[in-house]
Amino acid sequence: MLKAVNIERCFSLFRDTFSPKIVAELNGQHVKLVRAEGDKVPWHTHEDEDELFLVLDGALDIKERDGSVRLNPGEFCVVPRGIEHKVVPIGQVKLLLFEPAGISHTGNVRSDITKDRFDRLET
Repeated sequence: MLKAVNIERCFSLFRDTFSPKIVAELNGQHVKLVRAEGDKVPWHTHEDEDELFLVLDGALDIKERDGSVRLNPGEFCVVPRGIEHKVVPIGQVKLLLFEPAGISHTGNVRSDITKDRFDRLET
């Protein structure tokens, strides 16, 4: 049965940061929501997966070694596989992520924020 997913209601269900929550799946991909705050994401690479970051609230810098892009609400960026990067929230940020199921959100690096599994929200 088809159903609408209310993004704000989903965000009201959690407060933790850097802990992506699965809200939908399609074609082997996960749609995740995450809150982010502070410079905690390590430099990392995803050798086999592209990632999409869509800013819903706040601002996010996506850095690569030779530059960066700032995303504001309503903007997104695809980080191609193999590109070393890190994300740095500017204040409190709400993001929608679109990425392959099974991806490690800190890529080839383990850190304090690395999760081995992601919670699924009932939408």
